[in-house]
Amino acid sequence: MLKGISLDYANALRRICLNGIPIFAIDSVDILENSSVLPDEAIAHTLGMIPLKTELSGIDEPDSRIAFVLDSWDPENVKIVTSAELESKDEVVKPTSKQIPIVHLAPGQRIKLEAYARLGRGTEHAKWNSANISVLTSTDKKDGYILTVESTGSLDPGHIIIAGIEELAKRLDEFKEILVNLKEK
Repeated sequence: MLKGISLDYANALRRICLNGIPIFAIDSVDILENSSVLPDEAIAHTLGMIPLKTELSGIDEPDSRIAFVLDSWDPENVKIVTSAELESKDEVVKPTSKQIPIVHLAPGQRIKLEAYARLGRGTEHAKWNSANISVLTSTDKKDGYILTVESTGSLDPGHIIIAGIEELAKRLDEFKEILVNLKEK
């Protein structure tokens, strides 16, 4: 529950929680072999939409990239390639679920690729949204609001709200500095 803040600030926090917190998502894919019926672009898009576990505290560089590899085939059976086969080169940044389907392969078909994830924000593309839902509701008390955040799985809701508060404070400080600079001119 949010108490003692204006609706404007509460709504700004809600919006930041939805798409203003950086998370990892696959952004570039190098297809080495694809004999499936899906075109390379469809596979790359599917990989980009797989939510990846993110820990903001361990990230030093905003431009850091995490590599993933996938090499899957079965000579005799139909196979559903899932996110369980997407191997991360990082101990933390991995798919949030091992059951996300990527592509169906017929017997003898193969998919082999390298993918790279980077930090981004949902304002750039939906694959970087930290939350699926961010809703603000009023309470009976004056200046009381309930902020409900449903995570994509990359971060837990508590971390999203804390990171949202830090991001809002940073943006307000930057805005304040801009106003001071305008006043001085």
